[in-house]
Amino acid sequence: MDKELILNLQNRFNDISNVLEDSDVEFWYGRDLQKILGYDRWENFSNVIEKAKKACQNSKIELSDHFRDVTKMVKLGSGAVREIVDIILTRYACYLITRSHRPPMGMHTRTTTAI
Repeated sequence: MDKELILNLQNRFNDISNVLEDSDVEFWYGRDLQKILGYDRWENFSNVIEKAKKACQNSKIELSDHFRDVTKMVKLGSGAVREIVDIILTRYACYLITRSHRPPMGMHTRTTTAI
C-alpha cells in the first residue's frame, strides 16, 4: 500500500479524535469516521457499526465500553437546530468498524489498514 496514502488516512483519523473532559480517554464520533470511510448516508454506515458491535460481543468484550449511543445538536442550513443520532467509539471500536466494512465504490479497498 502507498505509504503516503497510509499517512494521509492516519492523519485524517487522528484529526477527528476527541478526548473526554477531565480524562485522557480518546474517542471518535461515528459520523466523523463515516466521512473518512467514504459513506454518504448514516443509514448505510450504521449497518457497518452493527456488524462491528456483533464482532465485539462475539469476542466476549463489554459492548458499552467501546460503543456509546449519543445525540448531538446540529445547525441546519435554515439556522434551525436539530437533534441527530451519533455514537461515541473507542479506538478498538473504530478498528472493528474498519474490519467490518466494505469500502464504497471508488474507495481503495485497503484504506482500512491505516486506521
